[in-house]
Amino acid sequence: MFRTAATILLGAFLLFLVQPLLGRHLLPVFGGSPAVWNACLLFFQVLLLLGYAYAHWLDLRLSSRWQAIVHLALTGAALCVLGLQAGSWDAPLLVPLDASSIGRPVVAILLALTLAVGLPFLLLSSTSPLLQAWFHRCDPGRSPYRLYAISNIGSMLALLAYPFGIEPLLGLESQGWAWAGAFAAFAAGSAWCAVRLLGARAPAAAESSAELSGETGPRPRAGQMALWMLASAIGASMLLAATNQICQEIAVTPFLWVLPLLVYLLSFVLTFQYEGLYTRRYFGPVFWLGAVVAVFALLEGPSLDVPLQIASFLLCLFGCCMVCHGELVYLKPRPRHLTAFYFAVSLGGAAGGAFVTLLAPVVFSGYWELHSTLLACGIFFFFQRRAHPEEGTGAPSWTMRTFHALLLVALGGLLFYHMQAYELYSVEARRGFYGVLRVEKIDRENAEQSRYLLRHGRTFHGAQYPALRHLPTTYYGPYSGGALAITAHPRRKAGQPMRIGIVGLGVGTLAVYGKRGDRFRFFEIHPDVIALARGEGGYFSYLGDSPARIEVSEGDGRLLLERCSERFHVLVLDAFSSNSVPVHLLTEEAFTLYLRRLEPDGWLAVHVTNQHLDLERLIVGLAARFDLGAVHLLSGDHPPWTRHASWIILTPDPDLLERAGLTALSSGYAFAPVEPWTDRKSDLFELLR
Repeated sequence: MFRTAATILLGAFLLFLVQPLLGRHLLPVFGGSPAVWNACLLFFQVLLLLGYAYAHWLDLRLSSRWQAIVHLALTGAALCVLGLQAGSWDAPLLVPLDASSIGRPVVAILLALTLAVGLPFLLLSSTSPLLQAWFHRCDPGRSPYRLYAISNIGSMLALLAYPFGIEPLLGLESQGWAWAGAFAAFAAGSAWCAVRLLGARAPAAAESSAELSGETGPRPRAGQMALWMLASAIGASMLLAATNQICQEIAVTPFLWVLPLLVYLLSFVLTFQYEGLYTRRYFGPVFWLGAVVAVFALLEGPSLDVPLQIASFLLCLFGCCMVCHGELVYLKPRPRHLTAFYFAVSLGGAAGGAFVTLLAPVVFSGYWELHSTLLACGIFFFFQRRAHPEEGTGAPSWTMRTFHALLLVALGGLLFYHMQAYELYSVEARRGFYGVLRVEKIDRENAEQSRYLLRHGRTFHGAQYPALRHLPTTYYGPYSGGALAITAHPRRKAGQPMRIGIVGLGVGTLAVYGKRGDRFRFFEIHPDVIALARGEGGYFSYLGDSPARIEVSEGDGRLLLERCSERFHVLVLDAFSSNSVPVHLLTEEAFTLYLRRLEPDGWLAVHVTNQHLDLERLIVGLAARFDLGAVHLLSGDHPPWTRHASWIILTPDPDLLERAGLTALSSGYAFAPVEPWTDRKSDLFELLR
């Protein structure tokens, strides 16, 4: 059993190690969007489904001899694929991707992942059910289900190892080579298991022994398989929904991907390894506590501290997954039908992933998949308690059923209230790969005060008054750092034309500071943001009203700047999705690029307003690393016109800031710098307020 367990452990380790590795590789190409990870998870869930289907087909249709031959042949083919990648790409797995040729992001991500790891991942995903089935054929008297828990332990080890060990120590190329080498070791372990299967007793004898011991059991019914799929789908949907909720308000990093996935896998380990641990009496209250805490976090919004936000949604995820996966343990079949069971579980997981990644953006105007999944879990739990009572207990009494029904009604009411409150002032809502955009109209009855606001997630990204269309608002008032970087620049004071690059468009408010002869070039990845800023819907007109020459380039700002040869007098960095921090835009490598795109007298203006993170400390650390002059500028909150804004202006020539008078306007705050982030390593938690 040891070698089988070791092979399953290594296979699961590689299976889950490659997920953050490839997500990290693809993230900058798609603008650091939270949806990148969800698209990756959808791919991995679908491949997991195909792997389980492959294992089920082998176990159902082929003899032991042919199972071993087919699996060994495909394993050899996977090794050849990795060898071809090693000879053609910078490293195995790291598929080259041209951002300029990307059409639909989800399709592009799925195709890239298929090229990078399709066949190896398919074989890795089949390892746990297939080797469990082989183990049961070789040792029919021993239960194979504990090997499933070992598989999940391997997965958890990989998820812990990546952010805390592998990512900080190894570059992506080294990670690709190391993973390919470990896959070769896994292939050797699979070969040993196949040889052991060939030496086992005849399948017919094994089947006969299983029948005598009562291990076969009746074939699973369609209704039973549907319940397996439903429980799995709810758990997978909650995993992606909770990850979405966390990442959109904080940052998109492997660490925040890994945390929810760890909780998800922990629930599998606890329920399958310790089958008596899950009881509805204890974990029913855990589920309801998680639901209440999650609703509280939703209603509080971004005002809730980051650790509390993370803890709230992780507790909700844990309670939901313990209920779903605990019910799976109650419903699992005899070992003879384990491949059918795992296939149904993986099919449900793929369905849950498809719901969040593909269906929810079309059906919902906001991130309502967490709301719908949470309510679905409550309904599932309610009916499971009634239809399948726990052993040793009867069906719930009428009083308990009524109490749980009232809890469900209250939960649904609170979730509906949150959705309605969020959409109260909306005149238009758009949801796509890069997030949820909402245009709101405030003070509709007051012609002078009436204004349109653009909200990305939960954060405002600009506003305009129809009656005062040339008035700069929100974070971009005349005394904000973004405005002063343009209006106080020596070239502006000398009356000379300027070239200004702006990473992040919003509603295009900074275009109000353009003069005739100036050239403003915005870099924006969200096509709906571009459409709204250009006047679609008639809400915003800053770009059209500006006398400057306005250009908008669609794509990730860092990648576009790498291909751009233009140099700017002012480069503004203002690319934030909701409260989420674009980590890949705030690293040493990114700042090296920005400085190459500045003229000798150029200024870099960084918008660092954030409710949860002291980004000022990071930028001050980067300024010290590159020996830049820096000034921190705060503009006040003057409702309804402008909002509190924090900016830092940096330049290779500190005397320019002094001569422009910006040093005198500095906030005077002294920020303790932190170690600059790199593309390899970033630590959000050292910046928590």
